[in-house]
Amino acid sequence: MSREPLDIQYVMERIAPLWNLLSERERKLLAGTMSLQSFRKNEIIYHENESPESLLCLLEGKVKIYRSGVGGRSQLLRLMRPVQYFGYRASLACEPYVTAAAAFEESLICTISMEAVKEVMCGNVGLCRFFISELAMDLGIADRRTVSLTQKHIRGRLAESLLSLQAVYGLDGEGRIDIRLSREDLANLSNMTTSNAIRTLSAFSMEGLVDVSGRMIRIIDENRLSKVSRIG
Repeated sequence: MSREPLDIQYVMERIAPLWNLLSERERKLLAGTMSLQSFRKNEIIYHENESPESLLCLLEGKVKIYRSGVGGRSQLLRLMRPVQYFGYRASLACEPYVTAAAAFEESLICTISMEAVKEVMCGNVGLCRFFISELAMDLGIADRRTVSLTQKHIRGRLAESLLSLQAVYGLDGEGRIDIRLSREDLANLSNMTTSNAIRTLSAFSMEGLVDVSGRMIRIIDENRLSKVSRIG
C-alpha cells in the first residue's frame, strides 16, 4: 500500500452521488479525514477480524471480497468495480470485519473515517438513505447468490458467474470479459473445486458457449449460457 497525494476535486467527481448529499460543513468534515491509497495486485486491503475504521471507496481497479473457509480454502464472495463502497457494514454493526479484501489488480481507494461518516449520518437523512440503499442492494445480491450456490448444479453456478462478471466489468476491445481470472478464482466465485471449474469451462468451450484464451473469456452464446444458468 502506498499513500497518494489527495486530489479532492478528482475524488468529488468520482463520488458525486454521495458528495452531493452533503452540506459544505459536512464536506469539510469528511475531507479532513480523507486519504487516497494505492494497492498492488493481490495486496491485502484489510483482514478478517480486524477492527473497521474507514469507509472504503474503490476509485480505480478491481477488488475482491472473500472469506476463509474450511481447510484454508477461500470463498470469493464478490468482486468490486469503480465506484463502489465497501468495508463500512462492519463499522455500522459495531463488529470486526467478517471478510477480507484484496486488490485484484492495481487499485486506487479513497478512505474516509467511519467515525466522521457516522457523525454526519446523525444529521443527514439523505446520507442515511444512501447507505441503506447500498446495503439493501448488497443483501439482495447475497440472497440470490446463496440460493444459486446451494441449489444450482456446477454448470449453472459457473454460467451465472460468467454472466455476472460480464455484467459487472463489461467487455474489452476484443469482446472478452474485462477481467483476468485464474481458474482458482473462478472456482471460488462459483463454489466449486478448481478441477471442476476447469472441466466445466472446457465443456462450455466445446459446446460453443464461450471462447477461452488463457485467463480471458468471451461469451459466444449469451442466450444459451443464460438458459444453463436458469435451469441450474
